[in-house]
Amino acid sequence: MGNRLSKIYTRTGDAGTTGLGDGSRVPKDGARIEALGALDETNAQIGVVLAHALPEVAREDLVGVQHALFDLGGELCIPGRAAIDERDVTWLEQRLDELNAALPPLKEFILPGGSPAAAHCHVARTACRRAERAVVALSRQEQVRPQALAFVNRLSDYLFVLSRVLARADGGRESLWQHGLRPE
Repeated sequence: MGNRLSKIYTRTGDAGTTGLGDGSRVPKDGARIEALGALDETNAQIGVVLAHALPEVAREDLVGVQHALFDLGGELCIPGRAAIDERDVTWLEQRLDELNAALPPLKEFILPGGSPAAAHCHVARTACRRAERAVVALSRQEQVRPQALAFVNRLSDYLFVLSRVLARADGGRESLWQHGLRPE
């Protein structure tokens, strides 16, 4: 286990840099830190979903996802480290297939909402999409393992399908997009 924080503020970042897990310092507005922040935001949004009453299987899945996101953050915080592997991506794909099999086929786009838990899951999904964009941007500048990119991509898909499941679990309904429907 790494060093435990005994003091929260260090003053070492006051000049606009932050330390990575390997001891190097990088700008706080750099691509790596942007990706780490977006992953952290995704994890926090999943925490909001977990604050709702959820089916136990969804709760177990999301807690596991939070741990995997923390591992992915560690992978990006220590350049060259590998924490996410093909099993993590495969697990998401299997869960996606299982959850999606019980849902009616999509014929229209879905508007975010449906129930409080589903709506928050949609927010987590959009945060995950931002994280994916940030990880892709980082991969254009520095090496990022393909498993990391695949994981964050599958995770946003998983959160979309889970939002559909949660809308039904809470007795809510999905709100379908209707072309041309606008306030008058």
